[in-house]
Amino acid sequence: MNTPQYMFDAGTKPSLPWHEVPLVRATDASVKGYGCLVDDPSGFEIEITRWPQQGWRPIDEGTGDEGGWVEGVFKGSWQGGVLYGVNEAVNGKYVLCWSTDPQHAQTDAPTVPRGQVLLWHMNYHPDGGQLFFPLDKRPFVVPLALPGDNLTPDKVIAFWCEGDRGLYIHAGIWHEGIFPVEDEQRFLDRQSAVHALVSADIGKEFGVYLACPLDAGKIRDL
Repeated sequence: MNTPQYMFDAGTKPSLPWHEVPLVRATDASVKGYGCLVDDPSGFEIEITRWPQQGWRPIDEGTGDEGGWVEGVFKGSWQGGVLYGVNEAVNGKYVLCWSTDPQHAQTDAPTVPRGQVLLWHMNYHPDGGQLFFPLDKRPFVVPLALPGDNLTPDKVIAFWCEGDRGLYIHAGIWHEGIFPVEDEQRFLDRQSAVHALVSADIGKEFGVYLACPLDAGKIRDL
């Protein structure tokens, strides 16, 4: 059974080395291949992956992609040095990351300045794409990696989004929730109703946490 536990005390996770993830400005060019930037979510359609053919008989045309999508508010909230996520669209609650060694991360107050997030987990949705559109027009960061089950830390890029546009990602793109630069941020979340998840526990698989900067001064322009 590989289903991750999403809610836990950060102190139950071990101290591990950090793998520094590059921070790139999200532009129409830089997000190409991962998805696209969205100016207006109204009418924006989510890609739905067609049900895979099981044998030699093909799926009937016009079927297998009719599950539709769900939407709701995705909220990221910092409590001290721990970032929590709530996704109303799929009734999900998560510990997304922490800002320092999890053995020292406190929920009542930050133990260090919040200059980065330490990411323990990533996943992708094989069933469809996902849109994060900021309801609070403030900067946020999203870590992404291109499709393929052979994920490695060096394949992950963190995208800095200014908060004036939304980010849409294709099916199969590795990601985690959104990381608000400020204490709290809300997003319109729209995604496939099937909500299939393929997960990777970064700490267990690679013996590191992914360190994604939250500092605009570390942005690299492509």
